[in-house]
Amino acid sequence: MARPHIEPFVELNEPFLKFDVGGFKGSHYKVLSLDTDTGACSLKVRFDGGYKRKPGLHYSDLEVFVLNGEIKVGDQVWREGHYAMVPAGYALGAISVPKGAEALLYFNDSEPHFEESGDSHELTLKEAFKSLNSYEDMPWGPGNLVTPSVATGCLIKVLHYDPLTEALSFLYCMTPEFAQDNISYHDSAEESYHIWGTSWMMQFGELPTGGYFWRPAYINHGAFRCKLGTIAFGRTDSKLHNYFHYNPWTNPKQNLLRAAAQVYRQRPLLYQWQASDGHNHPHGPPDFQYPGYYEKNPNIRALHGHFGGESDERDSRDAPMKLPKKKAKAKK
Repeated sequence: MARPHIEPFVELNEPFLKFDVGGFKGSHYKVLSLDTDTGACSLKVRFDGGYKRKPGLHYSDLEVFVLNGEIKVGDQVWREGHYAMVPAGYALGAISVPKGAEALLYFNDSEPHFEESGDSHELTLKEAFKSLNSYEDMPWGPGNLVTPSVATGCLIKVLHYDPLTEALSFLYCMTPEFAQDNISYHDSAEESYHIWGTSWMMQFGELPTGGYFWRPAYINHGAFRCKLGTIAFGRTDSKLHNYFHYNPWTNPKQNLLRAAAQVYRQRPLLYQWQASDGHNHPHGPPDFQYPGYYEKNPNIRALHGHFGGESDERDSRDAPMKLPKKKAKAKK
């Protein structure tokens, strides 16, 4: 995804802008990060008291995390800590915000968009819809979900997991006096928003409440510490694997080569096949287990997005996902 490295960024220092996109009028937004190729973005949105929206859908996967206030969605009330994964083409019920609310909105595949509709699109993956209160409905788990594990004192709640890309959306906390003395990087891009609390990182200093980062793959970060505790919402675009080391001077290209060397040591035949002439497939070779994943299937692309690298020969699989739109009703 074509997003620059943003770290640290404190959105509380920035003004809200009017959200004039259809379906969002009556709200305001701040851009946390933006993919200039696709329009995919991470936003903080303030819904003013009295905001209303009719039932409708988006042609992008949408993730929502409520920071404060109450948002009525159909027959549900989304309160502080509520998380929702809304697949592309999935119709949400009417929305109303009686007293105002703030939320994080993540449009994963394209720019913000809304189409009024009482019915979901015929191709939407309805079973991917998820709605829960992350504060109340899930227990904290140890940070050893990530391998190798982070230091003791970092806890996690996995809110969404993509079984194909292994992308994650999760709530995490660092307990008071949390500390980790090594440096890490990942194969995935990652982003985080500090809901409450301040943490410190050697390369980027302090990140307070309202702090945000978008960190591309292979960028050094750490050591870490957190004096009073922190709670944050984080996401990755693929598997979150920790590569630990103690050299603060390595750059992303060196870190990528080090990660590739680890693949070579652990799976040398796979590495040699991938690196050999004529067998390097940036978008993935045919997959007998998931044969439709890389084909022209908007249903698959709507749920999982597309995080492949660039290719010399681009084909229709690389085009931004667009679901067929329903015909507009004629005005009387």
